[in-house]
Amino acid sequence: QVQLVESGGGLVQAGGSLRLSCAASGRTFSSYSMGWFRQAPGKEREFVAAISWSGGRTYYADSVKGRFTISRDNAKNTMYLQMDSLKPEDTAVYYCAADASHNIVTTTPWAYDYWGQGTQVTVSS
Repeated sequence: QVQLVESGGGLVQAGGSLRLSCAASGRTFSSYSMGWFRQAPGKEREFVAAISWSGGRTYYADSVKGRFTISRDNAKNTMYLQMDSLKPEDTAVYYCAADASHNIVTTTPWAYDYWGQGTQVTVSS
Protein backbone atom coordinates (compact mmCIF):
# COMPACT_ATOMS: atom_id res chain seq x y z
CA GLN A 1 0.00 0.00 0.00
CA VAL A 2 3.02 2.25 0.42
CA GLN A 3 6.22 2.33 -1.60
CA LEU A 4 9.52 3.85 -0.50
CA VAL A 5 12.34 4.98 -2.77
CA GLU A 6 15.75 6.07 -1.45
CA SER A 7 18.14 8.39 -3.24
CA GLY A 8 21.27 10.39 -2.53
CA GLY A 9 23.80 7.66 -1.91
CA GLY A 10 27.24 7.75 -3.44
CA LEU A 11 30.98 7.75 -2.90
CA VAL A 12 32.55 10.30 -0.56
CA GLN A 13 35.83 10.72 1.27
CA ALA A 14 36.09 10.40 5.03
CA GLY A 15 34.93 13.60 6.69
CA GLY A 16 32.53 14.41 3.88
CA SER A 17 28.75 14.66 3.85
CA LEU A 18 25.78 13.12 2.08
CA ARG A 19 22.05 13.72 2.31
CA LEU A 20 19.80 10.73 1.74
CA SER A 21 16.16 11.12 0.78
CA CYS A 22 13.28 8.66 1.03
CA ALA A 23 10.19 9.42 -1.01
CA ALA A 24 6.99 7.67 0.05
CA SER A 25 3.69 7.12 -1.69
CA GLY A 26 0.29 7.28 -0.07
CA ARG A 27 -1.76 9.83 1.81
CA THR A 28 -1.10 8.10 5.15
CA PHE A 29 2.62 8.81 5.20
CA SER A 30 2.22 11.41 7.93
CA SER A 31 0.83 8.79 10.32
CA TYR A 32 3.85 6.47 10.03
CA SER A 33 6.94 6.42 12.14
CA MET A 34 9.95 6.27 9.86
CA GLY A 35 13.46 4.93 10.20
CA TRP A 36 16.81 4.48 8.52
CA PHE A 37 18.74 1.22 8.68
CA ARG A 38 21.98 0.09 7.09
CA GLN A 39 23.60 -3.19 6.18
CA ALA A 40 27.25 -3.81 5.38
CA PRO A 41 28.43 -6.94 3.51
CA GLY A 42 28.31 -9.98 5.78
CA LYS A 43 26.66 -8.02 8.59
CA GLU A 44 23.15 -7.88 9.98
CA ARG A 45 20.90 -4.96 9.21
CA GLU A 46 21.33 -2.36 11.96
CA PHE A 47 19.36 0.60 13.20
CA VAL A 48 20.62 4.07 12.32
CA ALA A 49 17.90 6.61 13.15
CA ALA A 50 14.14 6.92 13.58
CA ILE A 51 11.58 9.70 13.72
CA SER A 52 8.01 9.90 14.99
CA TRP A 53 5.08 10.64 12.69
CA SER A 54 5.03 14.28 13.77
CA GLY A 55 8.79 14.69 13.62
CA GLY A 56 8.83 15.73 17.25
CA ARG A 57 10.87 12.80 18.52
CA THR A 58 14.05 11.42 17.02
CA TYR A 59 16.32 8.53 17.96
CA TYR A 60 19.85 7.66 16.89
CA ALA A 61 22.23 4.77 17.17
CA ASP A 62 25.22 5.61 19.37
CA SER A 63 27.53 5.17 16.40
CA VAL A 64 25.97 8.10 14.51
CA LYS A 65 24.94 10.49 17.29
CA GLY A 66 26.25 13.97 16.68
CA ARG A 67 26.99 13.22 13.02
CA PHE A 68 23.65 12.23 11.45
CA THR A 69 20.35 14.11 11.51
CA ILE A 70 16.99 12.59 10.61
CA SER A 71 14.08 14.75 9.51
CA ARG A 72 10.84 14.52 7.57
CA ASP A 73 8.60 16.73 5.49
CA ASN A 74 5.12 15.24 5.59
CA ALA A 75 3.80 17.71 3.04
CA LYS A 76 6.29 16.27 0.55
CA ASN A 77 5.99 12.66 1.78
CA THR A 78 9.75 12.62 2.18
CA MET A 79 12.20 11.66 4.92
CA TYR A 80 15.84 12.72 5.02
CA LEU A 81 19.08 11.61 6.60
CA GLN A 82 21.79 14.25 6.70
CA MET A 83 25.13 12.51 7.20
CA ASP A 84 28.12 14.60 8.22
CA SER A 85 31.66 13.68 9.28
CA LEU A 86 31.35 10.38 7.46
CA LYS A 87 33.68 7.54 8.39
CA PRO A 88 34.73 4.45 6.41
CA GLU A 89 32.74 2.32 8.85
CA ASP A 90 29.59 4.10 7.67
CA THR A 91 29.93 2.27 4.35
CA ALA A 92 26.78 0.21 3.81
CA VAL A 93 23.53 -0.04 1.90
CA TYR A 94 21.11 2.35 3.57
CA TYR A 95 17.40 1.52 3.71
CA CYS A 96 14.45 3.64 4.66
CA ALA A 97 11.50 2.01 6.38
CA ALA A 98 7.99 2.87 7.52
CA ASP A 99 6.19 1.53 10.58
CA ALA A 100 2.42 1.47 10.20
CA SER A 101 1.71 -1.03 12.98
CA HIS A 102 2.96 0.57 16.19
CA ASN A 103 2.01 3.63 18.18
CA ILE A 104 5.59 4.19 19.32
CA VAL A 105 8.86 4.79 17.55
CA THR A 106 10.68 1.50 17.07
CA THR A 107 14.35 0.75 16.45
CA THR A 108 14.21 -2.92 15.44
CA PRO A 109 13.99 -3.86 11.75
CA TRP A 110 11.33 -6.52 12.29
CA ALA A 111 8.93 -3.87 13.59
CA TYR A 112 8.79 -2.05 10.25
CA ASP A 113 6.20 -2.83 7.60
CA TYR A 114 7.54 -1.23 4.43
CA TRP A 115 11.05 -0.95 3.04
CA GLY A 116 12.82 0.80 0.22
CA GLN A 117 15.25 -0.89 -2.15
CA GLY A 118 18.32 0.64 -0.52
CA THR A 119 20.99 3.08 -1.65
CA GLN A 120 24.73 2.47 -1.48
CA VAL A 121 26.90 4.75 0.63
CA THR A 122 30.65 4.27 0.31
CA VAL A 123 33.12 6.26 2.40
CA SER A 124 36.76 6.06 1.36
CA SER A 125 39.85 6.77 3.46
